[in-house]
Amino acid sequence: MNGTSMHTLDHKLARLVFDECLRQLSLDEVPLKTGGDRERLAEKLAGLITPAGNDPQAVLSVFLRDIAPAIIACDTPRFMAFVSCVPSKTSILIDVLISCFALHGISWLEAAGPVAAENQALRALADAAGLPASAGGCFVSGGTSGNLSALLVARDAGLSRRGGQCARPRVAVTADAHASVGKALHLLGMQPLLVPTPEHRMMGAGLRDALARDPHRDDVVAVVATAGTTNAGLLDDLAGIADVAQEAGLWMHVDAAYGGAGIFAPSVRELFTGIERADSLVIDPHKWLFSPFDCAALLYREPRTAQRVHAQRASYLDAIHDGGGDVWNPSDYAYHLTRRSRGLPLWFGLAIHGTDGYRDGIENTLSMARYAADRIAATEGLTLVCQPELSVVLFRRDGWDWDDYERWSARLLEEQIAFVLPTSWQGEPVARLCFVHPETSKQLIDEVIATIDPAL
Repeated sequence: MNGTSMHTLDHKLARLVFDECLRQLSLDEVPLKTGGDRERLAEKLAGLITPAGNDPQAVLSVFLRDIAPAIIACDTPRFMAFVSCVPSKTSILIDVLISCFALHGISWLEAAGPVAAENQALRALADAAGLPASAGGCFVSGGTSGNLSALLVARDAGLSRRGGQCARPRVAVTADAHASVGKALHLLGMQPLLVPTPEHRMMGAGLRDALARDPHRDDVVAVVATAGTTNAGLLDDLAGIADVAQEAGLWMHVDAAYGGAGIFAPSVRELFTGIERADSLVIDPHKWLFSPFDCAALLYREPRTAQRVHAQRASYLDAIHDGGGDVWNPSDYAYHLTRRSRGLPLWFGLAIHGTDGYRDGIENTLSMARYAADRIAATEGLTLVCQPELSVVLFRRDGWDWDDYERWSARLLEEQIAFVLPTSWQGEPVARLCFVHPETSKQLIDEVIATIDPAL
């Protein structure tokens, strides 16, 4: 039984925890690991939560021995399956302090310092995207929350422009849009207008044609463009879409949750031309801007439009709104109220390493993707599906079916070479490598490709 009050510091436990934090942060490379076993975890966790509690060191031992290792680590260059989280050491350190200070970021009244710092980080993103000085927003938990919040504003703004005369609002999207977009439309009572994408990217001409052909085009209030599709890392024709959105009076939302970090990279910046014309924009620092989970930046060209939609009003909230128009409450710009100061790790990292440091990290992953593509294209029996625009590489091995790719994936994980997963492209199984770790090396890429090279 632990007789210590939960609000009294156990100095011995604190030393053990901080020693373990330092040990973990000091690792040159985080072990990949292989995930967890359901039965073993159930056995180790059985009976731990009781009325009386347990010895703190014993519980910490369970965490370190049984819980923390039962994962596939995402903060290693060997994690290539999903768009992973690769937080910098500095961003992790400040995240520890954020918890120690119990910082939150609900309102200016309660958290002026954290809100001011978060806004500085948002400004850096807005400037890199080319958004006007009026742009602003907040940090939310991820692209799913950001897309939902932005599309709620898009819906209400679109209905307002139409005087409320709309049978059921619709949004132009593609089949390659993130899965969260479809969920957001469902939650918001909107319907999709599916724009054909023969080359897996929305083009301005394709959007214009889809609108012209649709008998209910007047019900379309917004368009969702993607700057970095999750499956292939491709960018929609942002400039062309912006032209059509302006012509048709559509709200233009850009989902750049994964790819948006590319606005800092000169080698691909031109691909983002048109992003500066977005009405709303989502970029996830926890994906490719080296911040801890969970952090997505949600930016609006005109934040007051979002504030009118999202600000929660109640007698118990009057105090946080009493400052008038000069008050900036992050809770007013998304579907949330209570929130942690999740943007501070990005702010801390930007302030220490500068935007050049982020540029260099992103450029390295881009160069590694190009290197992988070149190696694949030069290997007989492997076929590059398409040239990578960002940091995702799709390829196939001749003669392989889905089961072959899954066996390959399982072997690489078992041997701790890499975590890779197959995906589908035009109805066929293919291999997919996603690079977001800035310390990914050519040697590691060669090691992975060697495991699928038909000649070896």
